[in-house]
Amino acid sequence: MQFLLLIYIDPTLLQDVPAEEYDRIMRGCIQHADTLEAQGTLVLAQRLEPTDQARTLRTRASQARVTDGPFAETRELLAGFNLINARDHEDAMRIAEQFPWSRFGSIEVRPVADMDAERVRVGA
Repeated sequence: MQFLLLIYIDPTLLQDVPAEEYDRIMRGCIQHADTLEAQGTLVLAQRLEPTDQARTLRTRASQARVTDGPFAETRELLAGFNLINARDHEDAMRIAEQFPWSRFGSIEVRPVADMDAERVRVGA
């Protein structure tokens, strides 16, 4: 099974982390990701640019509207993601716990839907 680990960060929790400590955490995270990739567990990992670089598209009544940035009702912002292979949800949670980012926000662990099955279901 595949799971997406969505990494949300509360910027106010990160702002007090000294640059050297942040770099140490990031180095460890990258090294851990490299190990998981070599094991075949990690499929893809990406850090996202800050939200001020984002744009949001909404289409209502056939009218498309683009706005700058996300306007979420939460203090935590999507900062990155890891696509992983895991036996089940518990295994995926165990893998998520190995990353340090839940200390600065949260990690949402979500199963990835089987798009091949969806393709068959809708006749695409």
